[in-house]
Amino acid sequence: MKPLRYLAAWLAASLLALAPAAQADQMLLIRSGQDFEGAMLTLQNAITAQGYTLARVQRVDIGLEGRGYKTDKYRVVFYGKAAEMAALADKHPQLMPFLPLNIAIFAEGDQTLLSTNRPSVLGEFFPNSELKPVFERWEKDLLEILEKVRQAQ
Repeated sequence: MKPLRYLAAWLAASLLALAPAAQADQMLLIRSGQDFEGAMLTLQNAITAQGYTLARVQRVDIGLEGRGYKTDKYRVVFYGKAAEMAALADKHPQLMPFLPLNIAIFAEGDQTLLSTNRPSVLGEFFPNSELKPVFERWEKDLLEILEKVRQAQ
């Protein structure tokens, strides 16, 4: 079985390859001292406390194990503000592949890692003055969400 670290490296390289001028600061990665279940609960609570709604939680570990990767637990948490997402999709349909926002969360031993793209990077792809404050707000909120998870014990 392939170790999880190879998968994490592949995932990071794949996400960075999506950007025309890939930079490491386009991704956010934090480590939580909580076990997976605790970090997942903290993440979901932090998302809702920030005013967002959980859209869905998608299991990824089953598919990875089917491909030979050894993984403990791996999920992608999708979230957003339904009315805002719908309005943005109507007015800017080119944003639809990036909505709702998401955070990958996976176990690594007795710790949990969370990874996501910086929402402000969307401004490079969609340089619209109307969208810039939205992307900046999403990033500010995301940083607060991740900080709550990082600090939780």
